[in-house]
Amino acid sequence: MALRNIRTYGDEILRKKSRSIDVVNDRIKTLIKDMFETMYEADGVGLAAPQVGILKRVVVIDVGEGPIALINPEIIEQGGKYIDVEGCLSVPGEQGEVERPEKIKVKALNEEGKEIILEAEELFARAICHEVDHLNGVLFVDKIIKSEE
Repeated sequence: MALRNIRTYGDEILRKKSRSIDVVNDRIKTLIKDMFETMYEADGVGLAAPQVGILKRVVVIDVGEGPIALINPEIIEQGGKYIDVEGCLSVPGEQGEVERPEKIKVKALNEEGKEIILEAEELFARAICHEVDHLNGVLFVDKIIKSEE
Protein backbone atom coordinates (compact mmCIF):
# COMPACT_ATOMS: atom_id res chain seq x y z
CA MET A 1 0.00 0.00 0.00
CA ALA A 2 1.07 3.55 -0.62
CA LEU A 3 -0.02 7.04 0.24
CA ARG A 4 -1.15 9.01 -2.79
CA ASN A 5 -1.03 12.76 -3.28
CA ILE A 6 -4.40 14.43 -2.85
CA ARG A 7 -5.12 16.86 -5.67
CA THR A 8 -6.35 20.24 -4.49
CA TYR A 9 -8.74 22.93 -5.71
CA GLY A 10 -7.58 24.38 -9.00
CA ASP A 11 -6.22 21.06 -10.32
CA GLU A 12 -8.12 20.51 -13.58
CA ILE A 13 -8.49 16.75 -13.00
CA LEU A 14 -11.01 17.51 -10.23
CA ARG A 15 -13.35 19.00 -12.86
CA LYS A 16 -13.28 16.02 -15.22
CA LYS A 17 -15.80 13.18 -15.43
CA SER A 18 -14.46 9.78 -14.38
CA ARG A 19 -14.69 6.64 -16.52
CA SER A 20 -16.56 3.49 -15.52
CA ILE A 21 -14.62 0.40 -14.55
CA ASP A 22 -15.26 -2.68 -16.66
CA VAL A 23 -13.23 -5.22 -14.66
CA VAL A 24 -12.29 -5.20 -10.98
CA ASN A 25 -8.68 -6.35 -11.25
CA ASP A 26 -5.62 -6.24 -8.98
CA ARG A 27 -4.79 -2.67 -10.09
CA ILE A 28 -8.23 -1.48 -8.96
CA LYS A 29 -7.90 -3.37 -5.66
CA THR A 30 -4.47 -1.76 -5.08
CA LEU A 31 -5.95 1.66 -5.89
CA ILE A 32 -8.70 1.05 -3.31
CA LYS A 33 -6.19 0.04 -0.61
CA ASP A 34 -4.06 3.10 -1.38
CA MET A 35 -7.14 5.34 -1.28
CA PHE A 36 -8.15 4.03 2.16
CA GLU A 37 -4.63 4.55 3.48
CA THR A 38 -4.51 8.07 2.02
CA MET A 39 -7.97 8.96 3.37
CA TYR A 40 -7.16 7.75 6.90
CA GLU A 41 -3.78 9.54 6.89
CA ALA A 42 -5.56 12.79 5.95
CA ASP A 43 -8.33 12.29 8.57
CA GLY A 44 -11.03 12.18 5.90
CA VAL A 45 -14.31 10.25 5.79
CA GLY A 46 -14.35 9.80 2.03
CA LEU A 47 -12.10 9.93 -1.00
CA ALA A 48 -12.77 9.61 -4.73
CA ALA A 49 -10.24 8.37 -7.29
CA PRO A 50 -10.03 11.75 -9.11
CA GLN A 51 -8.77 13.26 -5.85
CA VAL A 52 -5.65 11.10 -6.21
CA GLY A 53 -5.36 11.80 -9.93
CA ILE A 54 -7.16 8.73 -11.30
CA LEU A 55 -10.22 9.29 -13.51
CA LYS A 56 -11.96 6.06 -12.54
CA ARG A 57 -15.36 5.68 -10.84
CA VAL A 58 -14.11 4.48 -7.45
CA VAL A 59 -14.82 5.94 -4.00
CA VAL A 60 -13.91 4.89 -0.49
CA ILE A 61 -15.85 5.95 2.60
CA ASP A 62 -15.65 5.42 6.34
CA VAL A 63 -17.97 7.54 8.48
CA GLY A 64 -17.20 5.48 11.57
CA GLU A 65 -19.23 2.42 10.58
CA GLY A 66 -16.36 0.61 8.86
CA PRO A 67 -14.64 1.07 5.50
CA ILE A 68 -16.60 0.66 2.29
CA ALA A 69 -15.43 0.85 -1.32
CA LEU A 70 -17.89 1.55 -4.12
CA ILE A 71 -17.04 0.96 -7.77
CA ASN A 72 -19.22 2.63 -10.42
CA PRO A 73 -21.62 3.97 -7.74
CA GLU A 74 -25.00 5.14 -8.97
CA ILE A 75 -27.60 6.79 -6.75
CA ILE A 76 -30.87 5.09 -7.68
CA GLU A 77 -33.21 6.57 -5.04
CA GLN A 78 -33.14 9.59 -2.79
CA GLY A 79 -35.46 11.30 -0.36
CA GLY A 80 -35.68 14.09 2.16
CA LYS A 81 -33.44 17.09 2.57
CA TYR A 82 -30.57 17.48 4.96
CA ILE A 83 -28.42 20.60 5.32
CA ASP A 84 -25.08 20.35 7.10
CA VAL A 85 -21.54 21.69 6.94
CA GLU A 86 -19.18 19.95 4.55
CA GLY A 87 -15.49 20.11 3.91
CA CYS A 88 -13.24 18.33 1.45
CA LEU A 89 -9.69 16.99 1.44
CA SER A 90 -9.24 18.63 -1.98
CA VAL A 91 -10.37 22.04 -0.69
CA PRO A 92 -8.36 22.40 2.53
CA GLY A 93 -9.54 25.00 5.03
CA GLU A 94 -12.88 25.57 3.28
CA GLN A 95 -16.26 24.60 4.72
CA GLY A 96 -19.85 25.46 3.94
CA GLU A 97 -23.44 24.36 4.31
CA VAL A 98 -24.64 22.03 1.56
CA GLU A 99 -28.08 20.51 1.02
CA ARG A 100 -28.07 16.77 0.36
CA PRO A 101 -30.71 14.03 0.39
CA GLU A 102 -31.38 12.65 3.87
CA LYS A 103 -31.67 9.09 2.57
CA ILE A 104 -30.34 7.44 -0.55
CA LYS A 105 -30.09 4.05 -2.17
CA VAL A 106 -26.93 3.41 -4.15
CA LYS A 107 -26.05 0.62 -6.58
CA ALA A 108 -22.37 -0.22 -7.08
CA LEU A 109 -19.84 -2.98 -7.39
CA ASN A 110 -17.86 -4.09 -4.34
CA GLU A 111 -14.16 -4.97 -4.30
CA GLU A 112 -14.98 -8.46 -5.59
CA GLY A 113 -16.84 -7.02 -8.57
CA LYS A 114 -20.24 -8.12 -7.24
CA GLU A 115 -23.22 -5.78 -7.51
CA ILE A 116 -24.44 -4.42 -4.19
CA ILE A 117 -27.25 -2.08 -3.20
CA LEU A 118 -26.83 0.00 -0.05
CA GLU A 119 -29.22 2.24 1.80
CA ALA A 120 -27.66 5.20 3.57
CA GLU A 121 -28.90 8.03 5.78
CA GLU A 122 -27.58 11.36 7.02
CA LEU A 123 -23.75 11.47 7.22
CA PHE A 124 -23.26 8.22 5.29
CA ALA A 125 -25.67 9.40 2.55
CA ARG A 126 -23.95 12.81 2.51
CA ALA A 127 -20.52 11.22 2.13
CA ILE A 128 -21.67 9.01 -0.76
CA CYS A 129 -23.29 11.96 -2.55
CA HIS A 130 -20.18 14.11 -2.01
CA GLU A 131 -17.89 11.42 -3.44
CA VAL A 132 -20.19 10.62 -6.39
CA ASP A 133 -20.13 14.35 -7.20
CA HIS A 134 -16.32 14.09 -7.42
CA LEU A 135 -16.71 11.36 -10.05
CA ASN A 136 -18.71 13.85 -12.12
CA GLY A 137 -16.29 16.75 -11.72
CA VAL A 138 -18.46 18.55 -9.14
CA LEU A 139 -17.01 19.97 -5.91
CA PHE A 140 -18.91 20.78 -2.73
CA VAL A 141 -17.98 24.47 -3.11
CA ASP A 142 -20.26 24.51 -6.19
CA LYS A 143 -23.19 23.62 -3.91
CA ILE A 144 -22.57 25.80 -0.85
CA ILE A 145 -25.72 27.56 0.26
CA LYS A 146 -24.99 31.26 0.09
CA SER A 147 -26.23 33.21 3.09
CA GLU A 148 -28.53 36.16 2.48
CA GLU A 149 -26.63 39.26 3.54
